[in-house]
Order: sequence, then structure tokens, then C-alpha cells
Amino acid sequence: MHDAVIVGCGPTGLMLAGELRLAGVDAVVLERRTSQKLAGSRGGGIHSRSIELLDQRGIAERFLAAGKTVQTASFGNTQLDLGGLPTRHPYTLALFQNHIERLLLEWVEEELGVEIRRGVEVIGVSADDDGVEVQLAAGGPVRARYVVGADGGRSMVRRAAGIPMVGPDATRSSLIAEVEVAGEPVQQGKVDGRGIHGLYPMGGGLVRVVVTEASLGPATEPTLAELRQALTDAFGTDFGVHSPTWLSRFTDATRQAESYRKGRVLLAGDAAHVHSPTGGLGIGLGLQDAVNLGWKLGQVLQGISGAGLLDTYHAERHPAGERALKYTMAQSLFQKSDPRQEALRDLLGEVLRVDGAGAPIAALITGLDVAYDVGPGHPLLGRRMPDLDMATGAGPARVYGLLHRGRPVLLDFGGPGLEPGAWAGYVQHVRATYDGAWQLPVLGAVAAPTAVLVRPDGYVAWVGEGSADGLAEALGTWFGTLGR
Repeated sequence: MHDAVIVGCGPTGLMLAGELRLAGVDAVVLERRTSQKLAGSRGGGIHSRSIELLDQRGIAERFLAAGKTVQTASFGNTQLDLGGLPTRHPYTLALFQNHIERLLLEWVEEELGVEIRRGVEVIGVSADDDGVEVQLAAGGPVRARYVVGADGGRSMVRRAAGIPMVGPDATRSSLIAEVEVAGEPVQQGKVDGRGIHGLYPMGGGLVRVVVTEASLGPATEPTLAELRQALTDAFGTDFGVHSPTWLSRFTDATRQAESYRKGRVLLAGDAAHVHSPTGGLGIGLGLQDAVNLGWKLGQVLQGISGAGLLDTYHAERHPAGERALKYTMAQSLFQKSDPRQEALRDLLGEVLRVDGAGAPIAALITGLDVAYDVGPGHPLLGRRMPDLDMATGAGPARVYGLLHRGRPVLLDFGGPGLEPGAWAGYVQHVRATYDGAWQLPVLGAVAAPTAVLVRPDGYVAWVGEGSADGLAEALGTWFGTLGR
């Protein structure tokens, strides 16, 4: 029996596999594809918090080297400057999903040695008191203590577990494709009452096409004939499109799993939330799910924490996902020509151009505003720890450099003596000094703490304000049985 089975080898499944390996867990990934190769380039990038998560594991630079950074994001027709955000990565990274998967695969499979089984189709999941049985289309079942569905919007794991998806139905559908066209590829773009339409040359004669259909399309993969018709409806010509390497349909349906956990079955990424690709949040949401879940599931499987810790995964990530989905719905609303919506978009643009007014939206888009409810107190509680440049007894250090192994850190900034006690073998205790201002997205400067307990996912679980009050309780809450 495996500790965990991850169904799906996309960005979410790969990131979770890496997190579980760092936690010392025996996890296997089951993937329907026979190789990691994708049809088409798919999603187009990740935002600041997702880049920070990669930085926390020491792998951000390889992603940055492969992509292009852009210091703006948009809401309606307003460009938001990300350059002033208090992060080491105040930008969006434009990098297609096929490259994101390739780089994650190198880390997970080649460097960490995670087992990935390809050409495996999961057709059912059944759980009992002792574990989960994953049924396969060919061969015997795979058994594990827990299973995580990272298998996309049509998740078999979610359906087998009977977890409902709730939210607004689709109002329109769009086709997306990578094709060749007759003649020289030329960029085209327009917005009408149906939605956004465009052709974007990608080099090598290939063109990415996005076109909104005249009516809501069926829940099936489209044909080249449907693409030609949709282009003709929008532009009066089909541009002679031919030889598609990728052709798909998406809608503005926005749905979220009622629960991210049902006993021994958990959901992450698109299996837990589906939405319009507007704003490019999908890949990043999945990575954030994976990093939140990975250390918690790892501790449960290692016997460090009780199974109740897994309830905090839903409690933290469901609200964060819900807030992000509201952004995609609002942004999608503006992506068609309608006088009333245009009036609202223009008025919002006036407001967002006022100094500082766009900061909350920028923080939402980038994921830097996420605040988990870990109790009242200092503004740092439940928020991502800033990546400070500190001085330590071992020399200069960055906070995120201390998180590369996926272990919690107790940072002591010269307050009263702190000791992790029974957790000393698991929690890194680092004495450091930092003289700069403590800056948080949206909130701005906050009072400097004397100590901080940072979870493996980079979020603050406890703040010392001149004493060790509450430290033992926080250690017990998040890293339970080590202290018993």
C-alpha cells in the first residue's frame, strides 16, 4: 500500500508530488497521458505568489530563465502596475503550461525521484476506514492511505467521491486553437457583443486563435469546421485555418467543489475549482493548493499530526479559491461589447487609476493578499512571510532559502529566549537580525515582531511580540504529536 496516490500529472499533481517527497512520503502519480507532452501550449503563466512558492523550494530561477516577466496585470481595461508590490517577484511570469510542466517534471521525477506511472486511466475510487482503492481501466487496483484528485475539471476522483460542484452555469463558450492559416500570419483582434476574438502569431507559422462562439457550444471537443464557422461569424472569414495541433472549447462556467476533502479523498487544482481562463489564475491556484496540502498530508502520513489537520486544507483553500473565482467572473463580464458593461468598466478604470486604489486588486490577482484564519493578533498571522534578507550566525540568509526542504522555521529576532522544545528535531530554530521595515501587500508597514513561526508553505502561524506567549500552543496546533 502506498502512502498517497495522486491522480493527474499536470502542474498541481507534480507540485504536490514534490511536496510529499520532501515530507518523506511514498507517493505515486497516476497519469492517463503516455508522456508529459501536451497538445498545445495551454495556460500562459503564473503570478507573484506562485513564483514565491517555487522560490521557497529553490527552483524559481529555472522558471524565470525560461519565461518572460511582465510588471502589469489588468482589470477591465485598466492596467495595474505590479512593480510596487512588496515582494521579490513583483511581476507576472509569461510561460506556457507545457514548459511549466517540463520544469516541474525535472524537479519531481529526475531530482526527487517520484514514481510516475503513465498511460494509466483511473475509472473509480472507493474509500474505507483503512485506505482508498483506486480502480484502473487496465490491471489491478492501486491501494493507498489517501488519494488526491488533481485530474482536472472533469475529475473522475471528484465524481467517484460524490463531491458536488456548485456555482454559475456557462453563459458563453469560446474556442481556442493553435493552427496554421492561409497566407502570412497577422495579428487580429476585436471585441463584440459575443466576446473577445483574436489571432496571435506564435512563430514557425503557428497561430493561436481565440474566438467566442455565436451560441453556447456543446460540452464536447470542437471540430475544425466549428472553428472555421466561429471565425467566419466573428471576422467574415475563416483565414483558411488548417492543420490544428490543439483545438479545445472553454466556457465562463464558474464552479467550486463543496468540499476539498471527503475522508481519505482530497481535491486540488482544477478538480476543486473551474473557471474562465481570464486573468490566468488557474495554474497558480493549483500550485497554491498543492503547497498548502502537501506538508499537512505529509505530517498526517508520517504520524506527526492527526487527520484533523487535513480539515484546515479545505478551511484555508476554499475561501481563497472562492475569492479568486470572483475575480475571474468579474473580469469575464467585461470581455464583451455592451454599453452598460463598458460604462461600468470605464468608471472602475477611473477609480483604479487613483494612487493606491488598484493595490487590493493587484494583490488579489498575484495571490499576495491571501490571509488564512489562524486566529487573532498581529497582522502577519495567517499571511505569507516576507522574504527578508537577514543576518544569522551562519551568515546572510533569505527566509525562503530556509524553506527549501519544506520544513517549518522558528525565526528569533532577538526577543526573550525561545526554544522549540520537543519540536526541535523538526522545526528549524534560527536566530537572526533584520533592520528593515516589515511590509505587507495592501496593509503596508506593520510592527516588527520579535519572533515568527513560519509553516512549511511559507505562511505565519505564530508571532512573538516580546514574549513566548502562545508559541507552545501554535507548535501543538500545527505540528501536533511531536510535542507529546
